[in-house]
Amino acid sequence: MPVEMEIEEQFTHQQISINKIAEHLDTEWLLSNYRGSYSSSTVLGCNTRRYHGLLVASLHPPVERYVTLSTVLEKVTFGGESYELANFEFSDRLHPQGYRFLKSFWSDNGVHFLYELPGLTVEKSIYLSPEEDVVLVDYEFIGTVGEVELELVPLVSLRDFHGTQYSSASLTVEQNGDVFSARPIDPHGAAVHLRCPEMDFQQGPDWWYAMCYRQERRRGQNDYEDVWAPGKFANGISVPGRATLIAQATRANERPGPMHFDVDQVVQALREHNQRLIELSGAQNPDDIALVKAADQFIVRRQITEQHESASILAGFHWFADWGRDTFIALPGLLLCTGRYDEAREVLETFAVVVDQGMVPNRFDDYGGPPHYNSVDASLWFINAAYQYLRASGDEKSFYDFLRPTIAQITTFYEKGTRDNIHADIDGLINAGDVNTQLTWMDAKCNGDVFTPRYGKPVEINALWINALHIMAETAQEPDEKIEYQQMAERAGESFVRLFWNEQNNCLDDCVLPDGTIDAAIRPNQCFAVSLPFSCLNRTQQLGVVDVVREHLLTPMGLRSLSPQDSRYRSHYGGDQYQRDSAYHQGTVWGWLIGTFIEAYLKVNDFSDDARQQAAKMLEPLMTHFKTQACIASVSEVFDGEFPHHPGGCVAQAWSVGELIRSRHLLRK
Repeated sequence: MPVEMEIEEQFTHQQISINKIAEHLDTEWLLSNYRGSYSSSTVLGCNTRRYHGLLVASLHPPVERYVTLSTVLEKVTFGGESYELANFEFSDRLHPQGYRFLKSFWSDNGVHFLYELPGLTVEKSIYLSPEEDVVLVDYEFIGTVGEVELELVPLVSLRDFHGTQYSSASLTVEQNGDVFSARPIDPHGAAVHLRCPEMDFQQGPDWWYAMCYRQERRRGQNDYEDVWAPGKFANGISVPGRATLIAQATRANERPGPMHFDVDQVVQALREHNQRLIELSGAQNPDDIALVKAADQFIVRRQITEQHESASILAGFHWFADWGRDTFIALPGLLLCTGRYDEAREVLETFAVVVDQGMVPNRFDDYGGPPHYNSVDASLWFINAAYQYLRASGDEKSFYDFLRPTIAQITTFYEKGTRDNIHADIDGLINAGDVNTQLTWMDAKCNGDVFTPRYGKPVEINALWINALHIMAETAQEPDEKIEYQQMAERAGESFVRLFWNEQNNCLDDCVLPDGTIDAAIRPNQCFAVSLPFSCLNRTQQLGVVDVVREHLLTPMGLRSLSPQDSRYRSHYGGDQYQRDSAYHQGTVWGWLIGTFIEAYLKVNDFSDDARQQAAKMLEPLMTHFKTQACIASVSEVFDGEFPHHPGGCVAQAWSVGELIRSRHLLRK
């Protein structure tokens, strides 16, 4: 489904203020590929983040990402007049003001900007190669003008995507045939190689100083950088006609691969790829098709051994790599509900081969270092995802040959003890961590301050543990093993209800600390004790949990992380890192949590037609957000706790998209 935005009606005055176009500067687009590379900016083509760029390349797929080609300054001249199409933001203005000519933006297999000049239409299209660090920026000219002079000035930032570049950087440009390479003097880092077969290149290195990034300013980060122009491409273009700028990224000391890319062939390959995904999913209506394509943005390839690569899932754009917890929460929606069983199996195998002492990595390293093992729930979510894979695919061979032995390893270590004081207590429940650790998904900590100290026995960890024990029992092939795990699950379930059920609140407490202190905060974590495949709560208790969560936590964008009636509640997510982290799990709404609520709500209402209709209405605001806000055709990480629930965090989050897909799938179940 193409996503379109009409732009021209917003910009009827040449000197329109920045405030008038703020909405479009807050609306972003994203293209990604299987290497973990991406292309992203705003619907005006104005970069507002350090993470924006036409080619942000992964040098150690899917991590170690570098901004290479930041943006392009375009100038079209004909009839004695020049028109600049780009938009760059400085401290007090936009310059140039290409938005004056921008009529519309849309996305399909790439992203497209339509500019209208007197007697001339310019369609700018951006395509990212699915398998290579290559972006194509294509300009097509249609109109009554006979010929135009076109100048393209590539602006380069050869730096880690977490940082910014300044004019003190030592960069150089070199020519090899019709390819021009911008490199750092230092052999480390990234280089970008540029080719435009329709145009001539004129070297003339120059700096553009102090471009501002408004989103970084809001986040309390360095909000400006200097970008480098190695020269410009220029030539006359007959109308109708086209010109295509090709950019390829490599390591600084490497030469580029072949750069003879045909736009029509790339577009056809992208179209065929997307058609294959649609056919696998069985999606038919435009919203489901758009969600299938959105799911694909997070799927990457990771080298798991010297000879073997496998699929993985990036947690979110722009800055997350592949995280264990996020991966296995997102996997059912992104891959199982879309019929991509082979890749789902590969993702499970990617993490299974690095399970250590029964622990799935919390995350892979951003720069290719060893995995990080500091999560209590990633392993338990792995078990649930493996079980969902078995149910969806029927692939018993993969499950019993490879996945179930990994599950058995996890449950054994969790029962007997592993890192971070993770172990089964005398009551059969999981105890984990201490005052210095943050092991659950509510892991915000800044400047030594722990905002949600959930060590001991968190409610969702033990709901996941009981679920895992039931899965072990259900999939056991030996009678003695089946009985053993059934008994463990029943014992843990009885302890769970006794420990966590709060008669006064008619719901579950959130956490019990090792000294017996009870945190009775009303949080969404209790909802998993209803929504997971195996629950130890009776029907009355399940109804109580769903009612309390609906009353205190449900919003149009997902579930709040804390009840507004709690004294610790924070309604706004924003500001610098300390301010953001202090609100992250203290009232901020999380889009991914809509999945657990929708499933719990449908279960306690026996999946009735009325319940399905009500659940469908609950999902409508998130679908509107998906189509129109933050990142077009994706779902944000978080939202403010109160209306109008302004989006924040990552603009495209894997588990947010995955759980929206899974929720819609549940409505048809």
